[in-house]
Amino acid sequence: MKIVHVITRLILGGAQENTILTCEGLHARGHDVTLVTGPALGPEGELETRARAGGYRVVVIDDLRREIHPGRDWRSFRQLKGLLAELRPDVMHSHSSKAGILARQAAASVGGMTIVHTIHGLPFHPYQRFVANHLYMMLERHAARQSHAIISVADAMTHQALAAGVGRPEQYTTVYSGMELEPYLTRPAAADAFRRSLGLVDSDVLVTQVSRLAELKGHEYLVQAAERMTDSHIHFCLVGDGHWRDRIEGWIGKAGLTNRFHLTGLLPPARIPEIMHASDIVVHCSLREGLARAMPQAMLAGRPVVSFDVDGAREVVDHDTGILLPPRDVEGLHLAIETLAHTPELRQHMGDAGGARCREMFDHHRMVERIEAVYRKAGTSE
Repeated sequence: MKIVHVITRLILGGAQENTILTCEGLHARGHDVTLVTGPALGPEGELETRARAGGYRVVVIDDLRREIHPGRDWRSFRQLKGLLAELRPDVMHSHSSKAGILARQAAASVGGMTIVHTIHGLPFHPYQRFVANHLYMMLERHAARQSHAIISVADAMTHQALAAGVGRPEQYTTVYSGMELEPYLTRPAAADAFRRSLGLVDSDVLVTQVSRLAELKGHEYLVQAAERMTDSHIHFCLVGDGHWRDRIEGWIGKAGLTNRFHLTGLLPPARIPEIMHASDIVVHCSLREGLARAMPQAMLAGRPVVSFDVDGAREVVDHDTGILLPPRDVEGLHLAIETLAHTPELRQHMGDAGGARCREMFDHHRMVERIEAVYRKAGTSE
């Protein structure tokens, strides 16, 4: 098949890693793959370099940006329409909200192709203003009517989309976001070196969150929970970067926790396995997330997860693999971390259970096979 993927930007992130692995997998299976993206702007890092090394075509549309901008958005739409008219793909598969809305409209205007969209996370949510939510719901409803199939990275995304009137049940298929498993299954020597680089001793417990340093990622709740802990052997590591870095460092300093918080900044994806193995507990305090890749990555490395019960978290985290908490539950977060920090046998039990669960669910080869099956089914049902 000739397949075009469209995503808003190739920063370091779960949706972007998912998309690149999909393009690489489809290319390896003999399909003609083109990836269209906007520029990877901002402090979050970039995956465009990896995409260009994948052996398939990469096209950058400079006007395709995350922010709403009528002029740029119109120019992006026109360029997408022209590109799709030129390539005439069998499948146009979009990712992320902005690219999903523009590319599906462009594909429908050109016609003659199967239109697929992946929901990595919904653009409407309880923490956004009513007007913005209403606008995004209207746009997503319209785009869903142009879609032959919609893929969700978690069942929760399907339920939330349908509850908002986006699409029909028969359009949806859940395909968990695949990843390269092998680097997580064996502890690398670099994990011990990473702990030493933070000045940790063997008795120290390292609690890690991997995410952009941005709004709604919940770092303030982790700092507040840490402020309640008197055990100086519990340390915290924040992996990632973003516009909220200065703000987060201010909270840490005000709480008097500078010596126990370690901010690594951006790290390449290849180092995430060592970070997971170096950690004793992985937390994810985000208030909205399709299904954060950090959770199965932690479990594959045999680490328990503490997460707020949002979106797809409960599809991997339960009493066997970690601890789920109500969103913004600082006291619960404090108690969960302290309990796991002081109970190594419980950490071991949860880590073993999580690893067994995630090895099949998140294999990227299986993800590509299931996505390819969605294409074929949607193409035959047009």
